[in-house]
Amino acid sequence: MFGELSEKLDAVLSRLRGRGVLSDADIREGLREVRRVLLEADVSFQLSREFLERVERRAQGIAALKTVAPGQQLVKIVHDELTTMLGEKREPLRIGTIPPGVVLVVGLQGSGKTTTAAKIARALTKEGRAVRLVAADVYRPAAIDQLETLGQKVSIPVYVDRDTKDAIKIARAGIDAAKRARDRVVIVDTAGRSQIDAEMMGELKKMKEAVHPDEILLVADGMTGQDAVRIAQGFDEALGVTGVVLTKMDGDARGGAALSIYGVTKKPIKYIGVGEGIEALEEFHPERMAGRILQMGDVVSLVEKAQEAFDVEETKKLEKKVRREGMDLQDFLTTLKQIQKLGPLEGVLKMLPGVNAKALKDAKVEPDRMRHIEAIVLSMTAEERKKPEIINGSRRARIAKGCGRPTSEVNRLLDQFRDMQKMMKRMGQGGRMGFPGMPGGMPRR
Repeated sequence: MFGELSEKLDAVLSRLRGRGVLSDADIREGLREVRRVLLEADVSFQLSREFLERVERRAQGIAALKTVAPGQQLVKIVHDELTTMLGEKREPLRIGTIPPGVVLVVGLQGSGKTTTAAKIARALTKEGRAVRLVAADVYRPAAIDQLETLGQKVSIPVYVDRDTKDAIKIARAGIDAAKRARDRVVIVDTAGRSQIDAEMMGELKKMKEAVHPDEILLVADGMTGQDAVRIAQGFDEALGVTGVVLTKMDGDARGGAALSIYGVTKKPIKYIGVGEGIEALEEFHPERMAGRILQMGDVVSLVEKAQEAFDVEETKKLEKKVRREGMDLQDFLTTLKQIQKLGPLEGVLKMLPGVNAKALKDAKVEPDRMRHIEAIVLSMTAEERKKPEIINGSRRARIAKGCGRPTSEVNRLLDQFRDMQKMMKRMGQGGRMGFPGMPGGMPRR
């Protein structure tokens, strides 16, 4: 996500960040480079120009600063203006006080609309709200089955009526069912088409009039750049959308849609899809996203992700056990499974300050590495996991054969594990016990 944009911006700003003296001419030249990077990221010319004008106005006079490095101050200004461009502040879903609140999910075919409806339902359920999905996409044959399957996966009821093609009738009946069940939120998955046309918009307008939604969320493919922005404009003009969900952002290296959509439509991005999994949905925080783009990290989002992913009770038990008896390979495997819930390692590392895209590329983060480690540990006997010191040469060869990995990988894992044991022992002696594998211990709720 934003890898290409982030790398290029960092290259430009790095040349200015470390300078003790910065002339106005240096600043103007640097900002011209920033504009070039934004245009290459598929941000519209008008938005790029307005962004640079705001930065330049705020940057006037920073060359003469004595107390703060001018380059650092310029980066701060760029960060603030990027935050403004992305939407200024987090805009949560606005659900009415009288249940059930209705969320209408709209978008073109292929944007990930149905999957996104289920992802949002899961996210709201995690917040403690009773949610019901309504399958009102009556044109795409697989849409109803897909929503039912996703609903079962996350244990969320789905209202379905295969006996009618009247989408409005289905939506109303689904909302009535939600009222009877005292659900807090109803998410209605509507029909999409390959392109915006008068017939589709006419149907959606009738749906809006019939169900009076609290939110109309447009789901748009983030990888389509300015096309996503034009689609958002079209839907907004016809329906008055209240927010946008950008999907496939894990594959978007440029970021043109995310950087442009708020500036053009003034509609907030409420969520971003960052993968195919049902859990791969993130709340959109403009300030945090600006920090990620400028490679300042996003520790807050990482902590929130950890709080959701980790089993707190299991973590407490593990911590007590490790304090009392030390860490063995079974504990290591438990920790590994917890960390895997955070998502791909590369994505986690990008949230840490100071880890830039180029460094990750050079480090060649292997996406399968975690899986290979798990396979190695699972190929050991219970005794070997409990007492790694008994693993001799013949045992290593057997373990390697059992998991299909070279013996050198088994050796490397055991060496790394011994190093981790030593580190954990030192931390324990220092009176501070961190959660294994997580810097600074387990985040507290």
